[in-house]
Amino acid sequence: MLLSKKFYERDPAIVAMDLLGCVFVKKEKEILKGRIVETEAYYGLSDPASRARKGKIGEIMWEDAGRAFIYMVHGNWLFNITTMPKGNPSGVLIRAVEPLNGVSIMKKRRKVDDIRALTSGPGKFTQAFGIDKSYNGIRIYTKSSPIFITEGEKKFDIVKSKRIGVKKDLPIPLRFYIKGNRFVSKA
Repeated sequence: MLLSKKFYERDPAIVAMDLLGCVFVKKEKEILKGRIVETEAYYGLSDPASRARKGKIGEIMWEDAGRAFIYMVHGNWLFNITTMPKGNPSGVLIRAVEPLNGVSIMKKRRKVDDIRALTSGPGKFTQAFGIDKSYNGIRIYTKSSPIFITEGEKKFDIVKSKRIGVKKDLPIPLRFYIKGNRFVSKA
């Protein structure tokens, strides 16, 4: 079942945890699918690591929930989803997925044969799925969207930790991942 806009209109940490196990889908010649195995939550202006503090680059975070928010860091596109109602900037970064469908396309794009190396990090994931700035702002809660997320398996333990690569962080753990999943990025 497709995740609704209402799903995303909640606290980003809750959305980040609830996204684990869900299936990320991208429609192209072949449907690409990956089980979400790692996420990070970001808040608004009170969060020193939030893109909402970065001016124009983070303006999409101020829009309604359920939009793709894509920006580049160190030469890699990062895929985020806005959360909370309009005017409350926050979001969730998809850090890693477990490839389910379209693996041959992912291998070609990433130029690797090791399936574990395909999507085990936020830049690897977007490269494997062919995601770039052109998808910024799309609403991912409609079936007509080229990218959407569906419900998935929820039988696993969640590990919480500090976010990766964040110099100034909030005092609570905002990185979430499926315990023991081999596609989780290395901290």
